[in-house]
Amino acid sequence: MSTGLSSMRALERQPDAPQDRLAALERIWRRFDDTETLLRRGGRVTEVSPTHYKVRGLSEVARLGDIVEQRGQAGTRRGEIVMIGSDEVVIAPFERSADAGIGDAVFRRGPLTVTPHASWRGRAIDALTRAIDGGPPLIRTDAAASGDGVTPGAMSRQRVGTAFMTGVRVIDIFTPLCFGQRLGIFAGSGVGKSTLLAMLAGADAFDTVVVALIGERGREVREFLEDTIGTESMAKTVAVVATSDESAMMRRRAPDTAMRVAEHFRDQGHRVLLVLDSITRFAHALREVATGTGEPPVARGYPASVFTDLPKLLERAGPGAEGKGSITAIISVLVDGDDHNDPVADSVRGILDGHVVLDRAIAEQGRYPPVNPLSSISRLANKAWSAEQRMLVTRLKSMISRFEDTRDIRLLGAYQGGADAELDIAVRQVPLIYEALTQSPKDRASADPFADLARHLKGKQNADPAD
Repeated sequence: MSTGLSSMRALERQPDAPQDRLAALERIWRRFDDTETLLRRGGRVTEVSPTHYKVRGLSEVARLGDIVEQRGQAGTRRGEIVMIGSDEVVIAPFERSADAGIGDAVFRRGPLTVTPHASWRGRAIDALTRAIDGGPPLIRTDAAASGDGVTPGAMSRQRVGTAFMTGVRVIDIFTPLCFGQRLGIFAGSGVGKSTLLAMLAGADAFDTVVVALIGERGREVREFLEDTIGTESMAKTVAVVATSDESAMMRRRAPDTAMRVAEHFRDQGHRVLLVLDSITRFAHALREVATGTGEPPVARGYPASVFTDLPKLLERAGPGAEGKGSITAIISVLVDGDDHNDPVADSVRGILDGHVVLDRAIAEQGRYPPVNPLSSISRLANKAWSAEQRMLVTRLKSMISRFEDTRDIRLLGAYQGGADAELDIAVRQVPLIYEALTQSPKDRASADPFADLARHLKGKQNADPAD
């Protein structure tokens, strides 16, 4: 207290010049700036399990989502408050296991702050915004986005923007996208989901790309960022990584961190592409944390809070408020056992503005990307298509449907040309359409997919006059 009084007296002795008084006030503020640390409330660990630990003494000041520091023999470790009781709080650690001891001191630090900077583009970070790429320390902005991101109000948001070209022909023809749209990529394991995501991440239409890799195999992260996405696209990309061997809290926190980074650039007026792979592993992390706190499962092992947290995250993407940019989200959904009606897939499908279905049978035929155009839908397609393009896509889908519905008959040799004119056209044209839609990551991005398709069909017909 004597130090504070002497500082006040020193202020009284300062000249009347405004800059001198401001400087004196700043010195006093800096002297007491650490008061919160000195008065920080702490607690003690009372119970430890492999994935959580309980602390007594924080209940009165704790808030869900607060970050805490646990100090023990293993050093200082961080965790997050996931449940608050009258006497104890439950904390999930960010480390792989709850390496805490009975009686360890635990201090509350408040909500996690994310302070993105333009220099983060081209960098890879973890869920706690620590650099993991071996580069220099991250530069941070003064304005921190703390707590849960705020979803723009329904009536304060801009309308969805104009259409853009992804460069992937099958997407641009059958499920075209608009700025601010949220699209799901639904696929089983090993079907080619990550390759398609990388092709979409390379679209030239965006100022900034944020890639969130959730629950991926550690050995594949560097290959995906450096080889699949590539150096050119990576220069404007922020990668947020939580590998499969990290704790559930890190896998739970990473999508939120990625969304906050995307929101920062959106508020700077950028057109942002957010690629999240995968929302299913995020749901698995939510389930692991929720069941650890005692929440009962309600749908195939998933607690109810999972289906509350999914829309809270996904609704933050989309068009920003007037005068801001937009977040176009491409969300991969890992379909467990190729069951497209599992609870997570069903819930996410209802939130998003469209879905692309990757078909294992198509992949087995060697057609990549293995998109099933009959099962895939873009709810904003009519905004992107011209009237002529809409009629053409309807015609293409009709031919593909006729071709696939009669596949077994043709394999059995029961098909005879000339009996059904529409089927004859489908049998001739659909294989050529499939051929035109096949595309690898190294192929040139398609600037006009409809023109490319027309040129391919015309070229094949000229090469075979019999058609």
